Amino acid sequence: MGGLCSFGKPAGQLMKTNVYVDGLNLYFRAIKGTPFKWLDLRKLAEALFPEDTISRICYFTSKINQRSHDPGQVRRQLIYLRALATLPGFEAHFGTFRTRTKSRPLAFPIEGMPDYVQVKHTEEKGTDVNLVTRLLVDGFNQAYEKAVVVSNDSDFSSAIQYVRDDLGLHVAVVNPDNKTRTHRSLEIAATYVRRLRPRHLRECQFPDTLTDAHGAIRKPAKWRS
Repeated sequence: MGGLCSFGKPAGQLMKTNVYVDGLNLYFRAIKGTPFKWLDLRKLAEALFPEDTISRICYFTSKINQRSHDPGQVRRQLIYLRALATLPGFEAHFGTFRTRTKSRPLAFPIEGMPDYVQVKHTEEKGTDVNLVTRLLVDGFNQAYEKAVVVSNDSDFSSAIQYVRDDLGLHVAVVNPDNKTRTHRSLEIAATYVRRLRPRHLRECQFPDTLTDAHGAIRKPAKWRS
């Protein structure tokens, strides 16, 4: 490359990078069922992109509702959000969970019984829109030279391609799913794609205890191995 690093920038000149994390996609595709829930997102970003300067980390999720089968779930999420808030350049953006009753057909109807049943259907609203809006607004405002989108959700493809082709900025996609191929539309839209590996999660954990202006923040006991 003749003294040039990625994308033709002079060696030693790091690219200003913002990271946009689809929190639910990251959780369900990579973290759920593992001992790596105490994840330091800045450490992860710096491990994945050591050639860049990580300017801002935008985390998009929804605050979960109290669930009877796991009454500590809400508290653990709040502790984790508090830990994330200690990171330089961190921003949290929240959607909402909505639960509605819907009528659904039975896959295997039973003669003499109703063909439809009433089910509780929970949907997450707002996270995808929030992420796309922030990605585009920051791009318009030249808040980054490169954006990193951590998700394997193909719904982000159009916005990513717009940032790359119309705004002339770089967009990397990090697929959090170690077992599933990155969606083809994301591969086409992005400047390039990287894969999140279990070792990245293992090596990028917060310490068991950290502090903020309010005192100590301790890793939830249920998350300790």
